[in-house]
Amino acid sequence: MGMNVGSNQDDDVMLDVNMTPLIDVMLVLLIMFIITIPLPNNSINIDLPNGTPPVTEEKPPELVELRLDAQGKIFWNDQPVENTQALENLFKTVAQKADQDQIKIKADRATEYKHIAMVMAAAQRLEVKKIGIVSNNNS
Repeated sequence: MGMNVGSNQDDDVMLDVNMTPLIDVMLVLLIMFIITIPLPNNSINIDLPNGTPPVTEEKPPELVELRLDAQGKIFWNDQPVENTQALENLFKTVAQKADQDQIKIKADRATEYKHIAMVMAAAQRLEVKKIGIVSNNNS
Protein backbone atom coordinates (compact mmCIF):
# COMPACT_ATOMS: atom_id res chain seq x y z
CA MET A 1 0.00 0.00 0.00
CA GLY A 2 1.55 3.26 -1.16
CA MET A 3 1.20 6.54 0.51
CA ASN A 4 -0.93 8.95 -1.44
CA VAL A 5 -1.24 12.48 -0.26
CA GLY A 6 -4.14 14.64 -1.40
CA SER A 7 -5.82 11.95 -3.40
CA ASN A 8 -8.45 9.45 -2.50
CA GLN A 9 -7.74 7.09 -5.34
CA ASP A 10 -5.61 4.01 -4.77
CA ASP A 11 -4.38 3.72 -8.34
CA ASP A 12 -2.52 7.08 -8.54
CA VAL A 13 1.15 6.68 -9.27
CA MET A 14 3.60 8.71 -7.23
CA LEU A 15 5.55 10.92 -9.64
CA ASP A 16 7.87 12.72 -7.17
CA VAL A 17 11.36 11.38 -6.46
CA ASN A 18 12.45 11.55 -2.83
CA MET A 19 15.62 13.74 -2.87
CA THR A 20 16.73 13.23 0.76
CA PRO A 21 18.61 9.93 0.26
CA LEU A 22 20.21 11.28 -2.91
CA ILE A 23 21.45 14.39 -1.08
CA ASP A 24 22.79 12.24 1.79
CA VAL A 25 24.76 10.06 -0.63
CA MET A 26 26.13 13.11 -2.45
CA LEU A 27 27.26 14.73 0.83
CA VAL A 28 29.03 11.54 1.90
CA LEU A 29 30.78 11.35 -1.48
CA LEU A 30 31.77 15.02 -1.22
CA ILE A 31 33.23 14.51 2.27
CA MET A 32 35.15 11.43 1.11
CA PHE A 33 36.52 13.39 -1.85
CA ILE A 34 37.65 16.27 0.39
CA ILE A 35 39.36 13.87 2.79
CA THR A 36 41.21 11.98 0.07
CA ILE A 37 42.62 14.92 -1.92
CA PRO A 38 46.29 15.53 -1.17
CA LEU A 39 47.13 18.67 0.74
CA PRO A 40 49.41 21.10 -1.06
CA ASN A 41 53.02 20.81 -0.01
CA ASN A 42 54.35 24.30 0.73
CA SER A 43 57.93 23.34 1.36
CA ILE A 44 61.07 24.71 -0.23
CA ASN A 45 63.90 22.37 -1.09
CA ILE A 46 67.20 23.72 0.21
CA ASP A 47 70.60 22.17 -0.28
CA LEU A 48 72.17 22.11 3.19
CA PRO A 49 75.95 22.02 3.67
CA ASN A 50 77.45 18.67 4.58
CA GLY A 51 80.54 19.96 6.39
CA THR A 52 81.42 19.61 10.04
CA PRO A 53 81.46 22.63 12.34
CA PRO A 54 84.86 24.23 12.86
CA VAL A 55 86.84 23.09 15.86
CA THR A 56 87.57 25.89 18.29
CA GLU A 57 90.96 25.95 19.89
CA GLU A 58 89.76 27.87 22.93
CA LYS A 59 90.14 26.08 26.20
CA PRO A 60 87.51 26.60 28.87
CA PRO A 61 88.38 28.87 31.77
CA GLU A 62 90.13 27.06 34.55
CA LEU A 63 89.03 26.84 38.15
CA VAL A 64 91.35 28.64 40.56
CA GLU A 65 91.22 27.66 44.21
CA LEU A 66 92.15 30.55 46.49
CA ARG A 67 92.59 29.11 49.98
CA LEU A 68 93.03 31.02 53.22
CA ASP A 69 94.29 29.22 56.30
CA ALA A 70 93.60 30.07 59.94
CA GLN A 71 96.55 32.50 60.12
CA GLY A 72 95.37 34.42 57.03
CA LYS A 73 98.00 33.01 54.66
CA ILE A 74 96.83 32.87 51.05
CA PHE A 75 97.35 29.91 48.71
CA TRP A 76 96.68 30.17 44.94
CA ASN A 77 96.06 26.60 43.69
CA ASP A 78 98.02 25.29 46.71
CA GLN A 79 100.97 27.62 45.93
CA PRO A 80 101.64 30.15 48.71
CA VAL A 81 101.19 33.82 47.83
CA GLU A 82 103.87 35.91 49.53
CA ASN A 83 102.09 39.26 49.89
CA THR A 84 99.11 41.33 48.75
CA GLN A 85 101.07 42.72 45.78
CA ALA A 86 101.65 39.20 44.45
CA LEU A 87 97.94 38.45 44.95
CA GLU A 88 96.98 41.62 43.06
CA ASN A 89 99.30 40.62 40.20
CA LEU A 90 97.55 37.25 40.00
CA PHE A 91 94.17 39.01 39.99
CA LYS A 92 95.37 41.32 37.20
CA THR A 93 96.34 38.39 35.00
CA VAL A 94 92.91 36.83 35.55
CA ALA A 95 91.07 40.11 34.90
CA GLN A 96 92.91 40.71 31.60
CA LYS A 97 91.62 37.48 30.05
CA ALA A 98 88.56 37.75 27.80
CA ASP A 99 87.04 34.68 29.43
CA GLN A 100 88.08 35.01 33.05
CA ASP A 101 89.02 32.05 35.17
CA GLN A 102 86.66 31.13 37.99
CA ILE A 103 88.07 31.86 41.42
CA LYS A 104 86.71 29.94 44.40
CA ILE A 105 87.65 31.23 47.84
CA LYS A 106 87.96 28.52 50.48
CA ALA A 107 88.63 29.84 53.95
CA ASP A 108 89.36 27.95 57.12
CA ARG A 109 86.72 28.21 59.81
CA ALA A 110 89.17 30.00 62.11
CA THR A 111 90.19 32.60 59.49
CA GLU A 112 89.40 36.15 60.52
CA TYR A 113 86.93 37.83 58.19
CA LYS A 114 89.25 40.79 57.57
CA HIS A 115 91.52 38.51 55.48
CA ILE A 116 88.57 37.31 53.38
CA ALA A 117 87.30 40.88 52.98
CA MET A 118 90.77 42.04 51.88
CA VAL A 119 90.92 39.32 49.20
CA MET A 120 87.42 40.09 47.92
CA ALA A 121 88.06 43.86 47.90
CA ALA A 122 91.25 43.37 45.88
CA ALA A 123 89.40 41.16 43.40
CA GLN A 124 86.60 43.69 43.04
CA ARG A 125 89.02 46.60 42.66
CA LEU A 126 90.87 44.77 39.86
CA GLU A 127 87.56 43.85 38.12
CA VAL A 128 87.63 40.11 38.64
CA LYS A 129 84.09 39.02 37.73
CA LYS A 130 83.91 35.28 38.38
CA ILE A 131 84.57 34.90 42.08
CA GLY A 132 82.74 32.89 44.70
CA ILE A 133 83.03 31.61 48.25
CA VAL A 134 82.97 27.88 48.89
CA SER A 135 82.02 26.61 52.31
CA ASN A 136 82.83 23.28 53.82
CA ASN A 137 81.18 22.01 56.96
CA ASN A 138 84.33 20.19 58.03
CA SER A 139 86.79 23.08 57.80
